[in-house]
Amino acid sequence: MSNELRKGQVSNLALATAAFAITFWAWNLIGPLAGSYSRQLGLSPTQTSLLIAIPVLVGSLGRIPVGVLADRLGGRLMFTAVCFVTIVPVLGVGWSNSYGWLLLWGFLLGVGGTSFAVGVPFVNAWYEPARRGFATGVFGMGMGGTALSAFLTPRLVESLGRAQTHVLMAVVLAVMGVVMLLFSRNSPGWKPATESALPRMRDAMRIKATWQCAFLYAVAFGGFVAFSTYLPTLLQIVYGFTQTGAGLRDAGFSIAAVVARPVGGTLSDRVGAARVLVVSFAGTAIMAVVLAFNPPPEILAGTCFVLMALFLGLGTGGVFALVAKLVEPSRVGTVTGLVGAAGGLGGYFPPLVMGVVYSATQAYTIGYALLSLTALAALFYTWKAFTSASAASGGPAAR
Repeated sequence: MSNELRKGQVSNLALATAAFAITFWAWNLIGPLAGSYSRQLGLSPTQTSLLIAIPVLVGSLGRIPVGVLADRLGGRLMFTAVCFVTIVPVLGVGWSNSYGWLLLWGFLLGVGGTSFAVGVPFVNAWYEPARRGFATGVFGMGMGGTALSAFLTPRLVESLGRAQTHVLMAVVLAVMGVVMLLFSRNSPGWKPATESALPRMRDAMRIKATWQCAFLYAVAFGGFVAFSTYLPTLLQIVYGFTQTGAGLRDAGFSIAAVVARPVGGTLSDRVGAARVLVVSFAGTAIMAVVLAFNPPPEILAGTCFVLMALFLGLGTGGVFALVAKLVEPSRVGTVTGLVGAAGGLGGYFPPLVMGVVYSATQAYTIGYALLSLTALAALFYTWKAFTSASAASGGPAAR
């Protein structure tokens, strides 16, 4: 490994993680305030769920073209572009006072969630294969932007006002974009893809590992996104917490998942991603069953939610350690876009399901049962597909 590559690893990983955190904070601006939107606009549980879930849709599907562009233009330019483009919907959400406008700007707010497809190939190119699980795990800590949003957004709105808070977020995004443009750089080992987008996407979809990791990430990261965006609403409905109190607890959930993600990546480098994913999905299934019985606050329910976050965080780290080992570097951006899209879509539907389930039954039991069954399906698939030593530790991708 060259000295130039070694010298740039820490700084560029830190910058990418910071940009990921800021854009994820912007992506999750609606969820922590959903309770106040619901009260002000008289929304039903289903309407509130749709409002929470709508940014996830673009943040998911948008990862596909953004991942392709990251392979072609590099992470430095794409991080800068995502930061600046996200400013527009952030201001739009802050200045909207009707359900229709909130849905429109919330839809476009999803651009902030596409930064994930930029960061994975960016940091992968800076690290040698044996440390890519660690690198993507550390980068994944940027999903702690959801914790920042859950903790700080309600408090900033209380002290500054909603419009002013969103203006502040826009300023932070602008600063981050300038920092990435001026101080980050692409790895000296990175080479821009020269193929056109459609053939690269077609080739990526022919890789068996793309579909395998897409399913696993839809469960692991989708579960995290669904909980981090919908948890404030659930805590207010089930346990009667205030918006600020629910946001504080949601921040704790997100922090636990953030801490677990690099642990999942590092453990995957050492013991194999398959073993990490089996533990992740087993724990998720068990916690979902326990939470279905609405354990009492604070200690019992809080412990269950934190354990759920830890298991999901381990899984998110494990999946992209698997991607880094199974997919050749020149295709990581495109594959990451597809896998990341699946993960985001995995987080899009559960809030909608939970809203419908609660409207129909006045409880979340069925929703938790569906989560448990999905996690078990992912566990058995992982066990079947990655039992060989080469698959678990990083053999060549099956095509």
